Amino acid sequence: MQKIVIFASGSGSNAEKIILHFNKISRVNVVGIFTNNSNAKVIEKAKKYNVPVVVFSKEELNEGKVTVLINQIAPDLIVLAGFLLKFPNEIIHAYPNKIINIHPALLPKYGGKGMYGMKVHQTILDNHEKETGITIHYVNEHYDEGRIIFQKSVNIEKCTTAEEIAEKVHQLEHQQFPKVIERLLDDSIIG
Repeated sequence: MQKIVIFASGSGSNAEKIILHFNKISRVNVVGIFTNNSNAKVIEKAKKYNVPVVVFSKEELNEGKVTVLINQIAPDLIVLAGFLLKFPNEIIHAYPNKIINIHPALLPKYGGKGMYGMKVHQTILDNHEKETGITIHYVNEHYDEGRIIFQKSVNIEKCTTAEEIAEKVHQLEHQQFPKVIERLLDDSIIG
């Protein structure tokens, strides 16, 4: 049984799509949702599917308490799905090429510290881009600089608000993120 742990800070729409995708695949199990936000909607979604939830503080993340819990689980893949804190180097080094993140733009454009959520979409709108998309990448010590695994673009020429762009990007995320995770897990069995 392959184990996935998801880190999320917000609504959990991607986490829910991942849980639903792997509920149909018996060899993979989402074994936990970790969140730094005790009010995050991802908690309700996790409970709905009987996925255990761990709520932690930034201090607990940085002091290694979360690392201890992760090591007890020994996940095959750690998925950041709307997780807003910088991921600790301690976990990154312990799980090389086993931590992935999704970013709501075509990296290397519109990435880095402070570029998340609606800030990304508004900046893309302000810069009159004709397309945007998603990037799924490995996590390293720097925001949004890990090796790119997958990108997909979408035309946004007719979008007039950041919310319209966000909707198109969310559709891409929901369609593609679970499939890319499944492919990565398949490759880890073979490789």
